[in-house]
Parts: sequence; structure tokens; C-alpha cells
Amino acid sequence: MFDLLVNAEGGLTTAGYVVCVIAGIALFVLAILFAGRNSEKKKMGTRQLVFCAMAIALAYVTSYLKLFSLPWGGSVTLCSMLFIVLIGNWYGVQTGIFAGLAYGIMQFLQEPYVLSFFQVCCDYILAFAALGVAGLFAKSSHGLLKGYIAAVIARGAFHALGGYLYWMDYMPENFPQSLKAVYPIVYNYSFLLAEAVITVIIISIPAVVKGLGQVKKSALA
Repeated sequence: MFDLLVNAEGGLTTAGYVVCVIAGIALFVLAILFAGRNSEKKKMGTRQLVFCAMAIALAYVTSYLKLFSLPWGGSVTLCSMLFIVLIGNWYGVQTGIFAGLAYGIMQFLQEPYVLSFFQVCCDYILAFAALGVAGLFAKSSHGLLKGYIAAVIARGAFHALGGYLYWMDYMPENFPQSLKAVYPIVYNYSFLLAEAVITVIIISIPAVVKGLGQVKKSALA
């Protein structure tokens, strides 16, 4: 079964792409179903569909807008994680996780490389699904800020796990040898936290806070 989906070079076969696309669509539909269930109206509506679709689309587009790259690898994007976090903040943890799963598959399809099924889970499926934990803080004071920070930490944990299991041999030569034991942690959190700092500054601006509050009201109307 694995050979049917993955070619000898570690990329996806045609069947692999088809399966990933179908899985992404199914997860997106599940996200919408949970969004409807968690909304005040307790049913799925066009509004939830539109807001989830727009957020995932914006996350995907901004993931291509790289502000800068770091010396050891990894790029800082234009707040791409924030849009998945917003879904969790609007509609709860379950919806955020399913939206993150769908988004993770989209990220995987950008440039797929497969070492094993669990490596794909760590690097894409679980890592991006973890952004949905932002929903845990949706009803607390400064919930978006707290949720975003928690989501970044959770995503980094899965990336680091995959790094220890599969990517230690790919450590760049310019990486300090004294930090070799923590390479996956330093590598992954370096670009994640850099993006997080930029995003936190942006969403802490009063005008942005007010704007996001209005968007949330519209998403839940």
C-alpha cells in the first residue's frame, strides 16, 4: 500500500496525490460540520463554510509569503499560522484541529517528501493539527494571544519529535556542534518563534485587536 502512494524518490505517486486531496477535502468538511455544531445556532451554515474556507486559503497563500529565511534553514512567513489559530478561536478545538489537519495536507502537497508514514504525521499532519489547540483559550481573557502561543509551542513539539527521529543526519555544517543534541528543537523553534514574535506584535496592536474582534463576531453571527 505504501509503495502505491510513494515513489522510489520519496515523492507522491498520482494515487498518493489523489488520496491526499480526498483526505484534505474530507477533513475540511469535518471542520465545517464541527464549526456548525459549535456555533450558537448549532447547525452548519454558509457563514461557517465561508469563514473556514477563507481562513485556510489565507493560511495557504501567506505560507508562500516568506519574510526571511534563517541561516540554519526554515522560513518566517507572513503570519500564516494565525489563520488556522483563528478557526480554533472562533469555533473551538475540534474544528481547529480538523482545519489544521486539512491545512497540513495542503502543506504536504506543496513539496511532498516521504521517509515514513510517521515522519509525514510529525512534520505535517500532527504538527499543523496542533494549531487547533488555540481553541482551548477561546473564552479566556486575551484568548487569541494565549491560544496562538500555545499553538506555536504545540506545533514545534511535533516538528522537533520528527527531527529527532528522522532528520538528525541533515544537520547543516554551520550549525554549532555544541548544540547538536538540541538541533531539532533549535532549528524548528527558531523560525516558529521568530514568526510568533512578529505575529504577536501585530495582533497586539489596538486597531488589529478591534478588527479581529469584529471578524470573530461576524464569524459567529
